Amino acid sequence: MQSMNEIDAIGRKILRELSREGRISNLDLAERVGLSPSACLRRVQELERSGVIRGYRARIDPARTGTTFIAYVTVGLSRHTKDAQAGFEAAIAEAPEVRECHNVTGSIEYLLRVEAADLAAYKHFHTEVLGVLPQVNAITTYVLMDSPKDERG
Repeated sequence: MQSMNEIDAIGRKILRELSREGRISNLDLAERVGLSPSACLRRVQELERSGVIRGYRARIDPARTGTTFIAYVTVGLSRHTKDAQAGFEAAIAEAPEVRECHNVTGSIEYLLRVEAADLAAYKHFHTEVLGVLPQVNAITTYVLMDSPKDERG
């Protein structure tokens, strides 16, 4: 697998353009990065094969799908064991409201991105999903008000 240190300037340009516009045609991508279409296609395929490019996805506007409540939630565990983490992660994997789950350092163990239809739906998730997990010791919710910059793919 390639590391970012092994990727040359053209490879970085390809990655930058694809992260901005994943559905760009190979012809347009080649033009933007200064390669022939065939050379550009080979480079993209190698980045895919090596695992640098892990996939492509659609960026969905949550409000247009009925999701009006988005929050980042920090979760502290009551026990700091491998079993506690595995149990928490298994439960979170089954929760459709959780769009992202990150194990982090610091005073808490997890940072979640939670999307719900509204405040009532979030309250249900908070109380009936997170609140009943035996591993959970602390929950703090940060409600998203706006996203002036969001470069997630």
